[in-house]
Amino acid sequence: MSSNTTSSMTMSGSIGKVSALNTVRINKTILGHPAGLFVLFFTEMWERFSYYGMRALLVLYMTKYLILQTQAGAYVFGFGPLRGAIESVFGPMAVQPLSSQIYGIYTGLVYFTPFFGGMIADRLLGQRKTVVVGGVLMAIGHFLMAVESMFLLALMFLILGNGCFKPNISTQVGSLYPADDPRRDSAFMIFYMGVNLGAFLAPLVCGTLGQVYGWHYGFTAAGFGMCAGLVVYLWGQKFLADDQLTLKKDNKVQNAPLTSKEWKAVIGLLALAVLNIVFWAIYEQQGNTIQLFADQNTDWHFLGFEMPSTWFQAFNPAFIFLLTPFLTMFWAWQNKRNKEPASVTKMAMGCSLLGISFLVLVYIAQGLGIDQKISFLWLVLCTFIYTFGELYLSPIGLSVVTKVAPARLVGMLMGMWFLAIFFGNYLSGYIGTFYEKMPKESFFILLTVLGVASGLAIFALQRPLKNAIGHRV
Repeated sequence: MSSNTTSSMTMSGSIGKVSALNTVRINKTILGHPAGLFVLFFTEMWERFSYYGMRALLVLYMTKYLILQTQAGAYVFGFGPLRGAIESVFGPMAVQPLSSQIYGIYTGLVYFTPFFGGMIADRLLGQRKTVVVGGVLMAIGHFLMAVESMFLLALMFLILGNGCFKPNISTQVGSLYPADDPRRDSAFMIFYMGVNLGAFLAPLVCGTLGQVYGWHYGFTAAGFGMCAGLVVYLWGQKFLADDQLTLKKDNKVQNAPLTSKEWKAVIGLLALAVLNIVFWAIYEQQGNTIQLFADQNTDWHFLGFEMPSTWFQAFNPAFIFLLTPFLTMFWAWQNKRNKEPASVTKMAMGCSLLGISFLVLVYIAQGLGIDQKISFLWLVLCTFIYTFGELYLSPIGLSVVTKVAPARLVGMLMGMWFLAIFFGNYLSGYIGTFYEKMPKESFFILLTVLGVASGLAIFALQRPLKNAIGHRV
């Protein structure tokens, strides 16, 4: 046997061993799910830690410090033109309405750019590279937040980075499972717990650092969180499924036209996304006007200790941890009896529950004076109810997108789903401008009516939506 032949066989054997090792890694399971799910779980956990850590401080930072500093003559790059553009549309604004508008624009654009991030992944870079690019951009943005003059530039980096990161981390969860794998919905519930583990820790760490020690300490901690997420993701590449872009090239279907069935699925997803706009407009008040209510009108003393008001934003993710296992078991119990609601029905219930939750604040805010405070337990009760609504809508929506979207468009359509959240987040900022113009109870009644009305609209359209998307959802 020649040395070349021997070398060739050795190389072939080595490649075979590497290929077998990769297959073992990809097929490795933890708790009955692919190991890659937990790589994505912890990556998303740290990314959400960074996002929610910054969000917990954002409105307070603007209302208590940044905008007041600009009025005193401090320079913030681009702030004057931005304020001028906003006031040219809505007229002169006081500090709180202006901060609410900026909050809405920022959180809206965070969910606008994923549409384009999904397209970049589908057509150019693939999910993995696009996620890394997004993580790097967001880390830069968080560290720039520590420099007040770079405030708007930091927001721009965060917006662009999230656009690359957000849709492509979610689609990789679906890629770990075959199309009809019954574990898919529970996988998204586990992934969603990763989201909320980060969201729970963020206000406790970043919020406390920002409020007690200085705003910039909180923002810097968020930047380190994003770096930790990048490290986890780069380490865990070997456990992830192939990019959809790679699969499309292998199957040579990337330019194939959509079939009639695929078009119906796309239109159905679009209709469902539009109906979710109001949900997100109300839900995002927890980082905007409800955070202000928590800061100005809520007593945070407990057992002789005064909690920072940003800890309010830890209630929602904490309840998600507590409720998710029970809700998953409840749905399994319903499924065995063929009584589990369809996905569209669950989402309608989620919108309605969100609206109903604010009846708690309608009740307690009646006749509440400017300097009067309520017990934080009322906010706990409100949060408990709307967390049920979130669990009935948000993870179910992500699962539906990966189930019914054509594989070659899954990144773009996940981006489209987040595009609805963009409109909802901007609408949340606009709704927030009425917070100081209306009595508190009237403002909370407005949130109640909008939530229940959007839920009823989804109930009314559930049959045509199910026909368009498919009876499996």
